[in-house]
Amino acid sequence: MMKKELMIGNAAVARGLYEAGCTFVSSYPGTPSTEITEFAALYDEIYAEWAPNEKVAMEVAFGASLSGKRSCCCMKHVGLNVAADPLFTMGYTGVNAGLVICVADDPGMHSSQNEQDSRHHAIASKIPMIEASDSMETIDYIKKAYDISEKYDTPVLFRTCTRIAHSQSIVTLGQRNAVEDKPYVKDMDKYIMMPAKAIKRHPIVEQRTLDLVALAETDYINRVEKGTDNKIGIITAGSGYQYVKEVMGDSASVLKLGMLNPLPVELIKSFAASVERVIVVEELDPIIENHCKTIGVDVEGKNLFSLMGEFTQKTVAKALGVFDNKSVALDEAIPVRPPMMCAGCPHRGIYYTLAKNKCTVLGDIGCYTLGAQPPLCAMDMTLCMGASVSGAHGFTKADPEKAKKTVAVIGDSTFMHSGMTGLVNVSYNASNTTTIILDNSITGMTGHQQNPTTGYNLKGDVAAKVDLEALCHALGINRVTVVDPYDLKECDRVLKEELAAKEPSVIISRRPCVLLKYVKPKKALVVNNDKCKSCKACMKLGCPAISMHDGKAAIDATLCVGCDVCQQLCHFDAIEKAGE
Repeated sequence: MMKKELMIGNAAVARGLYEAGCTFVSSYPGTPSTEITEFAALYDEIYAEWAPNEKVAMEVAFGASLSGKRSCCCMKHVGLNVAADPLFTMGYTGVNAGLVICVADDPGMHSSQNEQDSRHHAIASKIPMIEASDSMETIDYIKKAYDISEKYDTPVLFRTCTRIAHSQSIVTLGQRNAVEDKPYVKDMDKYIMMPAKAIKRHPIVEQRTLDLVALAETDYINRVEKGTDNKIGIITAGSGYQYVKEVMGDSASVLKLGMLNPLPVELIKSFAASVERVIVVEELDPIIENHCKTIGVDVEGKNLFSLMGEFTQKTVAKALGVFDNKSVALDEAIPVRPPMMCAGCPHRGIYYTLAKNKCTVLGDIGCYTLGAQPPLCAMDMTLCMGASVSGAHGFTKADPEKAKKTVAVIGDSTFMHSGMTGLVNVSYNASNTTTIILDNSITGMTGHQQNPTTGYNLKGDVAAKVDLEALCHALGINRVTVVDPYDLKECDRVLKEELAAKEPSVIISRRPCVLLKYVKPKKALVVNNDKCKSCKACMKLGCPAISMHDGKAAIDATLCVGCDVCQQLCHFDAIEKAGE
């Protein structure tokens, strides 16, 4: 009897990698894709690692494929931008052993800076893309992706999204396919993409696309589900398929697409001919809709559905005209949990200091982006990974006077990802830029993954540890200072000194994340109501453990970790250590 489990989509991707005989995974963490690699690392048969960034991860996975191992790399949608350079050329070289690239889109921007649709990357790079609609299909489609990769000599993009990645459904576990390694054979015409050789590969890519279109016409990965009537036919994929089935049941005919690139032609035409009205249900951009119109099929789509946000059963039902407008009211309102830095977060002291000094802060991607939230409001820009350092260089180089009040703020993991090259540019082109590296000893926002500065690898084994101070010196920065962000006076002093310096400088704010298991909280602080003058100076930190009650400051002992930062702001000594 086959074993069944309830499994989230990301765990199902990892299971699919295991059952498909994948032996090598290299990734960079990014919600909602992070757990794929963490689950893959639990299988002894799979070597798994965190790479410094997505470009490196994809190149590593390609190298493993070239060596003869079935390999994979995983990332979120914006990470695919970072990896686009190798991706597009891999479309020309093809692979040796199978190579699957998992990319997780984030409709609704639950944890992202945009709603990018990764299908555009698949189309532009002329690489096939597959998408599943539940966990069981995910396992099956990952195995299918490896078969396609090796049969058609191509990397395969496997697309998922937040809803599929983090929702659960029942899977049936299968056996691992013990795939033999493919021998590496030197082939200069195939793998050396200099112009004279690359131009010969392009016709191969175009023929491969035609072959994949033929596959899309007949393979089970694209299937028609006949409805009880032929009034409405719906073309959909991924999470959209689940919403359609929940709303329409078996009444509407559905063309469920598992291969998103290339899309079939004759299959769509025959499906459209079998129904009176065709509606495309797809989140984000009208990729399927535009394809249908290009091949002469009259469909509806974005005239009914938004280009923005994540779909729900209600939005699909309303767009399809079956919404009964009934809603269920909860007995009590769900309390709002605004995004904010945790109580005792080591970044708070630095941001308070920056806000106090009215600095222009060019920020970056990580939990420290929350420094933009009130009451600190201590950030002016966040663009993409590593852009803080590069942006600050441009900002101050364009107007050197701005260097007196401008800093770049970047986390330790993000600095290793793509901040180093920006700092090289700062030192090489000599802008008077102050860069603050927030070293909290972990990759925080994606759930505490190791990185090259922590001294541990993905599996928790001891690994080489990058010395940030030595690295910054090696990159050409002479002024490198380490501060404790819990010491507000020292932070203020060092910040003023470095802003006044006549050369580039780096401040490393070093204290581990308070949520790390080895970080033990101190006793919670308490407020002496007799001393509290209700000045609200402590409220300027934006610490969730501090609030005002009956006109006096109050500290929630269940949240406070005893960092003492608020105590340094109280001029009336009203905040005390417990027992004083």
